[in-house]
Amino acid sequence: MRIMKLLFMGTLMGLIVGLWLGVNIGKGNPIFGNPFAEENLSKKIKDKVGTSIEKFGEDIKGEVEK
Repeated sequence: MRIMKLLFMGTLMGLIVGLWLGVNIGKGNPIFGNPFAEENLSKKIKDKVGTSIEKFGEDIKGEVEK
């Protein structure tokens, strides 16, 4: 009975830790960060738009040089 209890507790703890890490990886947060922290959506959008504009500018510059 003791082995079953330890196996159940180990499985439960593994699921909890795995879920914690999986959510952080999916959101692109640091692995050991808080998965319940509020996402700053406006900052993420600004960063994506900024990198897209830079990449677009480089593409245009490359086409002009050809």
